[in-house]
Amino acid sequence: MVDNICALATPYGTGAIAIIRCSGPESISLVNKIFKGCDLTKALSHTIHYGYIMDQKEIVDEVLCNVFIAPKSFDGENMVEINCHGGVLVTNKIVQVLLKNGFRLAEPGEFSKRAFLNKRLDLTQAEAIMDIIHAENHIALKAGQNSLKQSTTKLIHAFRDKLLDILAKIEVNIDYPEYEDSITVTQEYLLPVLIEMREDMKEILKNSSISRLAIHGIKTAIVGKPNVGKSSLLNMLLDENKAIVTDIPGTTRDLVEGSLTIGNLTLHLIDTAGIHKSEDIVEQIGIERSSIAIQQADLVLVVVDASQPLEKEDEALLELTEDKPRILVGNKIDKAKTVHLENMVFISAKEKQGIEALAEAIIKVTNLDQINIDEGKFLANMRQIHLMEQAEAALEQAYQACLEGLDVDLIEIDIKQAFDDLGTITGETTPEELITALFTKFCLGK
Repeated sequence: MVDNICALATPYGTGAIAIIRCSGPESISLVNKIFKGCDLTKALSHTIHYGYIMDQKEIVDEVLCNVFIAPKSFDGENMVEINCHGGVLVTNKIVQVLLKNGFRLAEPGEFSKRAFLNKRLDLTQAEAIMDIIHAENHIALKAGQNSLKQSTTKLIHAFRDKLLDILAKIEVNIDYPEYEDSITVTQEYLLPVLIEMREDMKEILKNSSISRLAIHGIKTAIVGKPNVGKSSLLNMLLDENKAIVTDIPGTTRDLVEGSLTIGNLTLHLIDTAGIHKSEDIVEQIGIERSSIAIQQADLVLVVVDASQPLEKEDEALLELTEDKPRILVGNKIDKAKTVHLENMVFISAKEKQGIEALAEAIIKVTNLDQINIDEGKFLANMRQIHLMEQAEAALEQAYQACLEGLDVDLIEIDIKQAFDDLGTITGETTPEELITALFTKFCLGK
């Protein structure tokens, strides 16, 4: 028996309006028991009705109730959405009344999980909902909207359809060898198909590594020797005094973080401690954390004092970061421009000059100018990317097996693995444990 569940679907706190979502086979009749107005059990689907929520004979609040009849609702169940006044006390009171009258509180993501189980959404669409909610720029919003409209689903289904066709032909060859009209699947037949599919997957994975930065933001470490203006750069970008700025070297001893969006560019900034030799134990810990931040960053902004000649510590940092995506930032050009390195972006954090040039350099270095969100030929998150990497690896094994001349029925095992890995992206071959884990990351009323 499916439970009847309820939860606040709008942010908790004071506001003009709050929405309490109710779902389950008896949800309409249960809400009708505490609703003073029309008979909700006789209401048409997708209609809204004025009345009052009652706690026995006491009026709790004046409300509007939206009725959705299964299966044409968000989660495929009967649903009622109660639109009430947005106070903390009144929303809590309505939820308490619902809990006393046959509902239980929904678990995080339970409405979306029911939508998935009732085939109203696949996993990529469910993840797209959260991407839309948490979108920080237009690209992230557009990508979420496209995925919600099944762009990712169609992409995965195209691959699975090709693999399913191969698997079906192999099975016909094995089970019905006497069937003369069937295509004989040989290593020679499989090789060009596997090559084409692997190349297509590699292209999508390449696009996905770029789009991930556009959608989820670029983890950006600001590094440099002490007193070159790293904290001033952070404050300039964030347009606030997030980090303490002084002329004393070593002022920043721990990581200072902040996020900002410039146009369609979202940066998750980490201002690190100045990297240099120090006997101070606290500074040493900060410097060690800075080194870790460099390793984990998607992008490194190497800041130097452009008004002074480079020193050994600057040279050491340039060498340390040469294998990372990076931008050389020459600060303090309001004083002088002594340093001239190739592709260096010059700024004055003090005078707030150079933000546009820095943003252009970031787009170029991260290849964000190469991604076309409207084409939809990318995956939105690391779960999806990891699964396609597994599928591509399985096809690589099948390809190598073809080259080695192994029997087709053995090659089929790797092709079937790729088919299943891709199905896990959309939820068609996903274990229950993974489904539960995914939806527990959702907010309570979603």
